[in-house]
Amino acid sequence: MTEPMRWELADGREQLFFSLPGHTPAPVADRRPLPPRGRQQSQLRFDHQTGQWVVIAALRQDRTYLPAADQCPLCPGPSGLTSEVPAPDYDVVVFENRFPSLSGDSLFALPDITGVDFVSAPGSGRCEVICFSSDHNGAFAQLPLPHARLVVSAWRHRTADLLGRNGIQQVFCFENRGEEIGVTLNHPHGQIYGYPYLTPRTDQMLRAAAGHRNRHGTNLFANLLARELSDGARIIAHTDLFTAFVPFAARWPVEVHIYPNRFVHNLTELDDVELDAFAEMYRDVLQRFDRMYPTALPYISALHQYRDNAEQRDGYFHVELMSVRRSATKLKYLAGSESAMDAFISDVTPEGVAARLREV
Repeated sequence: MTEPMRWELADGREQLFFSLPGHTPAPVADRRPLPPRGRQQSQLRFDHQTGQWVVIAALRQDRTYLPAADQCPLCPGPSGLTSEVPAPDYDVVVFENRFPSLSGDSLFALPDITGVDFVSAPGSGRCEVICFSSDHNGAFAQLPLPHARLVVSAWRHRTADLLGRNGIQQVFCFENRGEEIGVTLNHPHGQIYGYPYLTPRTDQMLRAAAGHRNRHGTNLFANLLARELSDGARIIAHTDLFTAFVPFAARWPVEVHIYPNRFVHNLTELDDVELDAFAEMYRDVLQRFDRMYPTALPYISALHQYRDNAEQRDGYFHVELMSVRRSATKLKYLAGSESAMDAFISDVTPEGVAARLREV
């Protein structure tokens, strides 16, 4: 893939245009009267009772909320006055979030938490928006395969870039789709976070993987994949290179994991053939989601990526897709047991969901 075209928005934010073969982006000057960005716009605070960092980002209260389609800031803006993408059209575009949870690219180390009652630090890191298409009414599942592959290439590019930056400990590419999930913009898009710490779920899974290696001498994630393949009851789709399945202990009403059949830490370690296969498998699963019910399935897509270092050596790249829809007319709400105790109670069987996804 050729390098993306770099552009700059009115307030100095970086923008990258990724294009299909034969397409040349034609951005124009961003002429919006945007206020200058503050160097630090959020704060990290340490929760001693859980051992976790919390991001305090009050500026996000001002972000754009469900605008009308003709006022969408992610649609092309050929005048340079109306959009986050000042161009007559685009294929895939990535830019720094105007309302970031984390910002600032300088070298950063978390403070010592011992002996201090209230530990805080600047909310350093990186938050980017990735627009999958210029079509406001589109969806990832509807993208032609070469276009879906371009999104994967953009994810890979941003992963490599952010992993190489000082102070970034984890790169997380994700998508929230559907107002039921809580999206504030309906245009098909995702986000990319560069965290200055390991997120709690990643830390928890790596601890479980380290314990498994100490006991058995093998990789936990590879073992889980092998067991799902051997059992077969929850497999959704399987090729020579990738496998999609509903996990044995699924938490969400609809939950599917996609694994490469070969161990890699992140997207940068997949070769071109594997990236092609990943784009095809990923799109296939999302298309199955949209055939489950009369209305499009709201979902969260989470790309779990790891560094190739001693701390994260057992981290196995995979995607976890989940939805709160538990029937055609009902949603699952994370109430007392889930929200207060992180103790999930499922209303459906993983085997039943897998059978349904195979059927569609």
